[in-house]
Amino acid sequence: MKIHKGEVKMKRLLCILAALLLLAAAAQAEETLAGGVEFQAGWDVKDNNRVFYEIFVGSFSDSDGDGIGDLRGIINRMDYLNDGDPASGKSLGIEGIWLTPIFLSPSYHKYDVTDYYRIDPVFGTMEDLQELAALCHERGVKLILDLPMNHTGRENEWYQRFLEAHRENRTTDRYWNYYTWYADGEALPPAGRFMQENGSISVEANFSDEMPELNFDNPLVRRSMLRVGQYYLNMGVDGFRFDAAKYLYLNDHEKNTAFWKWYIAELKKINPEVYTVAEVWDSESVVLQYAGTVNCFRFSASQAEGLLASTAKGGNVSRFTADTERCLEELHRFRPDAMNIFFLANHDTDRAAGFLTAASWRMQMAANLYILSPGSPFIYYGEEIGLRGSRGAAATDANRRLAMRWGDGDTVRDPEGSDYESQTEDTVADMQQNEKSLLNYYRRLLMIRKANPEIARGAYQALAFEDTNAGGFLCTWNGHTAGVFHNPGKKEAVLDLRGIEGVSFEKIAAVIGKKDASFEDGILTIGSQTSVVLR
Repeated sequence: MKIHKGEVKMKRLLCILAALLLLAAAAQAEETLAGGVEFQAGWDVKDNNRVFYEIFVGSFSDSDGDGIGDLRGIINRMDYLNDGDPASGKSLGIEGIWLTPIFLSPSYHKYDVTDYYRIDPVFGTMEDLQELAALCHERGVKLILDLPMNHTGRENEWYQRFLEAHRENRTTDRYWNYYTWYADGEALPPAGRFMQENGSISVEANFSDEMPELNFDNPLVRRSMLRVGQYYLNMGVDGFRFDAAKYLYLNDHEKNTAFWKWYIAELKKINPEVYTVAEVWDSESVVLQYAGTVNCFRFSASQAEGLLASTAKGGNVSRFTADTERCLEELHRFRPDAMNIFFLANHDTDRAAGFLTAASWRMQMAANLYILSPGSPFIYYGEEIGLRGSRGAAATDANRRLAMRWGDGDTVRDPEGSDYESQTEDTVADMQQNEKSLLNYYRRLLMIRKANPEIARGAYQALAFEDTNAGGFLCTWNGHTAGVFHNPGKKEAVLDLRGIEGVSFEKIAAVIGKKDASFEDGILTIGSQTSVVLR
């Protein structure tokens, strides 16, 4: 076929025009993103201000029909968790996953580790873990492991060798001082729990006789646990949740924080952006002692009596935002990159659906309050469908770790020892078909957070409002300011924003809740149990 020079020139012009249009579109998209109505493909790897999703592995999704959730089950559910497209609205849109312990262990919960270098066969294989990590990274999701390291299981080889060394009185054995022990006749510390072993020693076991406490004064123990962390980072895991972080040296916070400072610094030599968060279940004054070293969950804001729930039930938002601002200021005095870690419930607490219901819109308001906040909030699996569970009369944590309800034939079962009977009838399959379901509410909520990156990352400024329980805060990042406002009450609220110095909002970027909202001439009107993002 003969091609004329004019045609060639025309094609070149069309190509140039197309290229210019693409460049213009890219520039417009970048500007729109800054305006908060477009989505990023995934967080920068350095950004840890992301929404995490805690999975109690044995209760989440079963891939092989044995009734126990496993790693392959999580892999199969990745499209539910994060499908790689933040704007699709088809996935939950989480940005991080916390797996409860997956190491070899005789219990259903796996906090009594037998071997840190083996995945428990009921959960799968090391290859499954690597595949999950790779899939997470393809979709901009970080994967962290729960690392219980203050104690091991009694079946752990380290503990068996420790007992053997004491039975045979081999005082020079490397395992002689691997665990914290006292000889008969020695005075035991007033704090702590101890068990008798070999008829001659008392071994520290603060949680149960199945969980003896390691001796972190022993350099061999420190190096052993460091090698565990390094091994999994090299395997592709992005970080760790440190179980019972104040128990390494029981309530000796100075020694604990010195250890964690060393440990995390060593991990950062492998991955400078390693994600770490610690369980320090104590008062805020104690938690702040760890703030210079590691991020900690905010237990004071969680559960039925916490500030999140009380605010969601119609409490004063200005009190909530002032408390958040105070907490951030205190954290940042210790460490500029310290993060606020909100959550409603986890595997050790009664589930949020027991004290906040979707029918009352209190669950939705609580979700708004903590998801639309700075830092790295954590969702407990099933929270998004109103999964229930509490210790109950049986006083067992198994009732807090019940099977996810998929409604599509998944064979995952409740864990052994559970007897909770008043479970929700709702399933994921049901809620996916209902545009107004709690699941779809969470999906939209996470999309709003993602579309407005100032919320997660920005400098926080609490706003004070009188004569109303409605309120909000400003968040400024990368030269842009967004405002987040909540009305947890049952009546419409009106907020006059004209007096906010240095900020002039132009539009409503998002409304989520029971009612609608309007904004005109600096006056924001918010319907009951509703939240608004202004830009």
